[in-house]
Amino acid sequence: MECDPVEDPHEPQHSVTKSASAASNNTVIPELTLLLTGDRNSIEIGTKNILLDHDEQRNVEQFSAKLYDLCGRHISVINMLGHPNIDRVPLNQGIHAFLLLVPYGRHNSHYKSRVQLLEKTFGRGFLSYVMTVVTHESNEKCEGALADLKANSSFAEKRYHTCTRTMTDEKEIVSLLEKIDVMVSENDHQSYSRLMCVQNKDQKEHLDHNSYKEERVGTEEEMEISTEVTSGPSETKSKEEEIEISTDVTSGPSETKGKEEEIEISTEVTSGPSEIKGKGTVDVEKEIETLLSRLHLQDKLQQKLSPADFLKIGPPVKPSNDTCEKELAYTFLQKLLALDYRARHILVKQESPEVSHPQSAPVSDSTDTDDSDSDEFFNTDEDSDQSKQTHAHPMDVQMAVFHCSDSFLKQDMIKKLSQCQYALPLLVPDPVTMDIECPLWTLRQIIKTWKVTEIKDKDTITMKSMPICKAETPMVSFFRLGSLSQSKSHLMNTLINDRHSTFFHRNCKGSTKSRHLMDGVAEIAWYFPAGNPNDSFTDCIAFCNLHGDALTTEKQREILIDKSSVNVIFVPTLGRTQKNTAVLSALHKSTKPLIILVADKDCGGVEKKPGKYIVGLKERSQSDVAEELKMIIKKTLSGPHTSFQLESMSKVSGVRVDEDDPVCQKGKSAAMKILNLLQGMDISKIKHKFLPCQGNLWHEWCRIKKELYHLQGNIEKEKSQKEQALTQIRQEQCSVSHTELMKSFTESLLSLPSTDKEYFLKWMQILIDALSTDDLASILQSYDEKWSEVLALKRKHDKSPLLDSKQNELEQISKKLQSATFGLEHIFREMGQIYEAHKSQKKQTHNRQTDWSKYPELAADLMISGHPMELMDGDAGYAPLTWISSVLEEVIRKLGDQTVFVLSVLGVQSSGKSTMLNAMFGLQFAVSAGRCTKGAFMQLIKVSEEIRNYLKLKFNYFLVVDTEGLRALELASNTTTHHDNELATFVVGLGNITLINIFGENPAEMQDVLQIVVQAFMRMKKVKLSPSCVFVHQNVSDIGATEKNMDGKRRLQEKLDDMAQLAAKEEVCDVKCFSDVIAFDVQKDVKYFSQLWEGSPPMAPPNPRYSENVQELKHIILSKASQSSGITLSYFKSKIQDLWNALMNEQFVFSFKNTLEIAVYRKLEVQYATWTWTLRSNMLTIENQLYTRIENGKLDRVENSYLFTEMSKTFEEIKKDMNLYFEDKRDKDMLVQWRGRFEQKIKEFHEEQVKGVKKTLDEVIQQKKARKELDDKKTEFENKLLQKSKELAHRLKDKAKEEELKSQFNTVWGELVRELSAGIKPIEDINLKEDQKSVLNELGFEWGLIKECKDSNRYQDLLNLQSYSDYVNQKKQRDLSEESHQSHESKKENKDTGKQGTNVFKSAFNYFKQVTGISPTTQQKGNSDLSHEQIRSFISQVEQQSLKKIQTKPVATRGYRSTYLQEMAQNVQTKVTEFESQKPYALRKEFTVDLSLYVFDRAGRWLSQSHETYRKNNDALTYLESKKDQYYSIFRSFWKGNSSAVVFGEMICENLKVSAVEAVCNKTAIDLAGEMRCSFPAFSGNRLNLEKHVLKSLAEKEDFKSFITYIRDPRSQAEYFIKDEVHKYMFKEQSHKAQNILKNNVDDISEFVSKALFTATQEVKTQKGGTDMWMEQFSSLLKDKLTLGTISCQNFRDINNFDFLKEEIEKGLVPIKTEMSRLSLDKMKDFRLQPDQILIDQLCRCCWVTCPFCAAVCTNTLEDHSPDDHNVPFHRSASVNGWHYRNTVEMSVYFCTTNVSSTNSFYLDGVSEVSVPFKQYRTAGPRFANWRITPDESKLTYWTWFVCRFQQELENYYGWKFEGRGEIPSQWRTHTKQQAIESLDEMYSE
Repeated sequence: MECDPVEDPHEPQHSVTKSASAASNNTVIPELTLLLTGDRNSIEIGTKNILLDHDEQRNVEQFSAKLYDLCGRHISVINMLGHPNIDRVPLNQGIHAFLLLVPYGRHNSHYKSRVQLLEKTFGRGFLSYVMTVVTHESNEKCEGALADLKANSSFAEKRYHTCTRTMTDEKEIVSLLEKIDVMVSENDHQSYSRLMCVQNKDQKEHLDHNSYKEERVGTEEEMEISTEVTSGPSETKSKEEEIEISTDVTSGPSETKGKEEEIEISTEVTSGPSEIKGKGTVDVEKEIETLLSRLHLQDKLQQKLSPADFLKIGPPVKPSNDTCEKELAYTFLQKLLALDYRARHILVKQESPEVSHPQSAPVSDSTDTDDSDSDEFFNTDEDSDQSKQTHAHPMDVQMAVFHCSDSFLKQDMIKKLSQCQYALPLLVPDPVTMDIECPLWTLRQIIKTWKVTEIKDKDTITMKSMPICKAETPMVSFFRLGSLSQSKSHLMNTLINDRHSTFFHRNCKGSTKSRHLMDGVAEIAWYFPAGNPNDSFTDCIAFCNLHGDALTTEKQREILIDKSSVNVIFVPTLGRTQKNTAVLSALHKSTKPLIILVADKDCGGVEKKPGKYIVGLKERSQSDVAEELKMIIKKTLSGPHTSFQLESMSKVSGVRVDEDDPVCQKGKSAAMKILNLLQGMDISKIKHKFLPCQGNLWHEWCRIKKELYHLQGNIEKEKSQKEQALTQIRQEQCSVSHTELMKSFTESLLSLPSTDKEYFLKWMQILIDALSTDDLASILQSYDEKWSEVLALKRKHDKSPLLDSKQNELEQISKKLQSATFGLEHIFREMGQIYEAHKSQKKQTHNRQTDWSKYPELAADLMISGHPMELMDGDAGYAPLTWISSVLEEVIRKLGDQTVFVLSVLGVQSSGKSTMLNAMFGLQFAVSAGRCTKGAFMQLIKVSEEIRNYLKLKFNYFLVVDTEGLRALELASNTTTHHDNELATFVVGLGNITLINIFGENPAEMQDVLQIVVQAFMRMKKVKLSPSCVFVHQNVSDIGATEKNMDGKRRLQEKLDDMAQLAAKEEVCDVKCFSDVIAFDVQKDVKYFSQLWEGSPPMAPPNPRYSENVQELKHIILSKASQSSGITLSYFKSKIQDLWNALMNEQFVFSFKNTLEIAVYRKLEVQYATWTWTLRSNMLTIENQLYTRIENGKLDRVENSYLFTEMSKTFEEIKKDMNLYFEDKRDKDMLVQWRGRFEQKIKEFHEEQVKGVKKTLDEVIQQKKARKELDDKKTEFENKLLQKSKELAHRLKDKAKEEELKSQFNTVWGELVRELSAGIKPIEDINLKEDQKSVLNELGFEWGLIKECKDSNRYQDLLNLQSYSDYVNQKKQRDLSEESHQSHESKKENKDTGKQGTNVFKSAFNYFKQVTGISPTTQQKGNSDLSHEQIRSFISQVEQQSLKKIQTKPVATRGYRSTYLQEMAQNVQTKVTEFESQKPYALRKEFTVDLSLYVFDRAGRWLSQSHETYRKNNDALTYLESKKDQYYSIFRSFWKGNSSAVVFGEMICENLKVSAVEAVCNKTAIDLAGEMRCSFPAFSGNRLNLEKHVLKSLAEKEDFKSFITYIRDPRSQAEYFIKDEVHKYMFKEQSHKAQNILKNNVDDISEFVSKALFTATQEVKTQKGGTDMWMEQFSSLLKDKLTLGTISCQNFRDINNFDFLKEEIEKGLVPIKTEMSRLSLDKMKDFRLQPDQILIDQLCRCCWVTCPFCAAVCTNTLEDHSPDDHNVPFHRSASVNGWHYRNTVEMSVYFCTTNVSSTNSFYLDGVSEVSVPFKQYRTAGPRFANWRITPDESKLTYWTWFVCRFQQELENYYGWKFEGRGEIPSQWRTHTKQQAIESLDEMYSE
């Protein structure tokens, strides 16, 4: 069919035939044929691409319709972009131009690599046909590209072009075609053809189509039936053979080879000695390059794969049938790292018809006759399908990955191959240089354990464990000379493990006929006996297999023959050939045993001479041959034989050993320097000598530290002693920390580059393991033997001393085992202890090599690179918190505060936890039988971008926590449960999800684990942590039985529910089932696992189903993780601290303190303060405006709706800000718990502000209405006063002198005032003192008593009296006893109020001591103390109630009434009576009188101020007197002859002056308060911040009285502090700033008045109004900010020049502005708003509840923070609040946080006989129940300093002594005032 793109360019493009028929009439012959080669990403394929609009890689030509449209030419384009098989280019038709497309930026490297490949394929002659095209982005310029390419000798500038990647620019394409035409012309219009290619290539082989049908010769795996053909000198022979027929024909030395194949039939050709040769070097390289390209590893020979490429959470492993070839290598590694030995059996899905699979044969679609079918069936000619490329050989995949991996990944890979029981590479030819390499380094980490059975004594079994590199074992090597049908590898597998393909062979799944990387590879595997009778061999034996024909791999053959103990040779026949003869003769003469297996002989094993055997293979079963071989090998090895050790390979000449690399040797050298220190030492003594910090010193430190949480007796003294002991231990650790080992180790870590450091650490691990494994095996065997003896005695119920002796011996072995356990983790543990010790001592070494401060950074680098880091020391049972925190801080510094998902695992000992994690994520947690993991380790794993985007994960890393097993046998029984509970709680608390690993189906074991786990989850629920869990049930026998699994799940659910109910009783929690504890779905959250091994170790491979189960579990975890936000590393760090600190206490739930949550809450409090201040300041501004309007008479009613409307904008902005704050991703999950409460609190605050302002303004309106009568008269007064002043001025004008004016004015003024105020009664001043006396007398108190109380002034400081004993009547006490021993005390009066004695209460003590007999062992607030406190609290309550009530009275609007005092006094009397009725003592009359006077005194100031306000607003005479100076000024102005405008202007200025000063001062008060709240440190934070600064201020002043005020009434002290700080700020520290604020407000007011003047004047002029209109306009403009007062316009209506009036007013305002600018800030106190009061209202609106023990103030910013408990970061010594021991004078110095973790008790009040344990303090009543006091061994230095500094004052104040149990610990006295102040920063950081 002819293609005509012009007619229809959208028709499908047609192939151009390349055969001779191409010239037929039906086919269009292209004018040009272009072949595109290079990088596929160099251009963008698409419909608009002119050159290429399809992305298919084809070796056929396609016409380009767009090129035809462009130039009208038939141009054919072959797309080979990115095609790995460039040699498949169709050259029959000929290529006019090779377009080499390279991307700009990588143009040089791409050009070099592609030209090199093309040269290898086509020869150099093709270069004249190459056009180099550099592609670029549209916005790029290819500057420098031409210069770069010119450096290449093969490059020609005239064959160079650039264009955009899209190839849509017609000009660029036309230009390219022109250059191509020139190149074609230069080539004489010839195209590059196959003939030219053959002529150009300097090689002996032809690359015609038939060459692809040749197969590699001599591989045993590629054939089922083999025929050897020997041909004569000049002929080619081939023989067709049938199944199971083998013919051996001998050929001459120079005959050629031939090979034909049929289905299941393979023919091999053996040539003479001189013709044995492989393919050419170029051919081999090409095959390998093609293989790597197919596997997508083409770049990895240079840029090696590393563990980092696989140590990350990536997409799940694809199923075999869904894996394409380019993913094969990665899938292989993924499966291998997951311990799936089927990694070698991956089926590749067929993506291209060119790739064939041997598992399926092509089906013919012929429709011929039966005869044709028969002919077709028996036709042995290869059809086109047989030329297709087969899939990659499994061993080629393995070796390709091996060659493309760096040394660390090779190690991991070989270790996993070993675990999968596969053979390992021993000798490996380099695929490029063909040098032989021994990968000794990759084998270093393999440690094997086996049991040797002594031949002489069958009962003697010795366990051996050692690195396989050091094992000296016999080695049996297997070789093949020539080709034969039997599989050598298959037979070897039968010898080692007949159930597993240790060596890959031809019958293995996935085997193909061609392979490229295995010939010449020698693999090694070991047989490890289990100590059983049916072991094949009694000791470990190495088996080595040389792949391929040993005749062609001479070097490997000779090496192995030399190293072997026994050589086994496979030969097709014993017929002599030159090569065979030489090899067999040499072996026959050797002294080493030789076994020859002959394919064409059917004889059994025959020993021809000693040690020389011949075994026939013909017509014999493989099992028979294997058994015979075993017998021969056993026999030969029973005598003297050589041994093989892997390490000896390093001495073999001609073999390159991988660990000889300089970088590897450098690491080894550094490691050997350290290991040389340990040589010859007893392994159990190494840690004691070289790692002293983590031994007894660390264990003792941990023991003492734990005891700090369980103190008894004299707590503070004991605590101080223990803290000193801890300090001493740390000092000792510092002194012994500089061991040679640690010095060398840290020096290497600090100095080595990263790669060298990796080698160093690997070598350290390898060498340490080698040092300890054998000794450990010996100790373990001794332990096993001794344990067996103990069990035997126990079974006999033998309780003799022998049993005790054996148990003691067992214990000693156990200790030795612990001492002998030595690994790299112990060195890191030592680093942690050195760091913690020096950190605690705050000593910085000057020695760089031992710079401990850099240790966390070193550990962080290792953790980031994937090394496990110890989280909890399993030997000491303690977490080194300082070290862990510092390491994580360094990780955060390096990575940022990344979000992580924490996965933890928990389960019984040796249940496969670490193995499961390793298989799941490719980790390197230590695994072995017994207690493999001690303590807990954490490892960081990156989440790949691919999986993160796919699952929409919200975190970047997994953090995996692996733990030691529960129910450890070596732990003492009495500590096992507690230890397990601690571990479980710790691990469950840390994890976002916890894997609960259950091993086996033992119900008893399951129940123990479930009980521990359920209790841990219940604790998390109670402390508001919500992890999830998945139960992993390992080693289940029949996981395929669905019904059985359902039954198992049901039983597990029942067990969990039972355990939940049991745990609920212990944790005091209302729980009915496990689902009440955490979200748990038994159908989804339980996973059953197959057993790990297929058979019995040590030769059993892992079960593939186990690997599948692991991957399924990984999918479940990722699915759950996708629903989690994870946690930040900083939160994880604080979580470790919080959980561990709480775990140290007996009551975890009450002890847990979420540090990060507290920090987030503190930040929220600061933000809340900002929001409330924004509302408050805005409301103050609105209040000011409305207040002025009311005063101006412009407003007589304020509606709530109006206030809400005015506030709406601000409130909406705050709600928006709140929403953004709570939606912050970082702390969103934590903030959500408080969101609703704070949103409600802001709403309530908003409503309260509106309500408060409305109330204030309503009162102003009421005041305005109350003085309406006076206001109505004011106009009349003003008119008369003005008129009289004017008349007097005119009368005296030019008649009186200025000196006489004042007296004349005074005379007239007096008459005028009398006239105006006639009949108006003046409001008198009040006499509060007399009213107080009268009111008390009316209540029945004697005048004498009242006078005595009044004169003593004792009432003024009633709240802060040290003792209230003088007020107490003993009558109730006497009634309790018939004796009257206290009567003398009761009659005695103590007039000295400063005396500290407590006579009455001391008598009460004596009485109670006699009656109750309570011994002085329990702390209490003593009778006097507690009663003093109760009375003081009562006084405070009465004061607050009375003030609150009196302030509701309308004194400011209606004036003072004496009945107000009467109500107060009556209320006091009633409250005193109620108080007395609840107490065991009575209060004397003096108390009621003093309390009444005290309340009167507190209320007096407010009453006086309010009454003065009333008098000022309502007394006419007062008003008139206030106007005298103003009207004298008016009078003088008229007298001087000034016009009405001038006088009117003066009056306005005078009124504005008063109003402006008030406005400026009120605005300055708001601004100053706002400035201080934002910038002043004490006021810019939350409640806790204010507390810190109050305490700092108290410490700096060192005034005991102020301290007592703070302790007794913290709010009043805080208010005093605020007032004091505001005063200092305004008048001292920031007076210039305060003055500037005032000046700015003066400027604002002046500008405001000027604008109002201008606007009013312009308006009146426009409307031609008069004075009244001008005044109305002006006052209206001022109404929101200024008041003008009463100005009558009646006498100024003659004014008509308002510009002049404006000028006069402006002139008058100048001195006013100047005067206001000089205004003293002190003037502010005369006005309505005060900055200190605004700040008090803002900052003191919080919680002021004090701790019932130490009087510490709750620091919550919210006044009502229910349901949260009251709490403080640090409590105080109980002595601060006067606690002491009952019936003694001993003060209690204990801190609350110490008490609640002790066994001490306290009495509820001074006379109670019931004591309450401090641990149960919440049960003591409401005062105690709402306080959260967490047990904590820390204390604030501030309060220890306070107690020491004011010891004498405290003793005098409370009447107790710091002696006996109350003696102040000596350590407290070391604290200075500066340290005390600095310690307050700790409080704020909490």
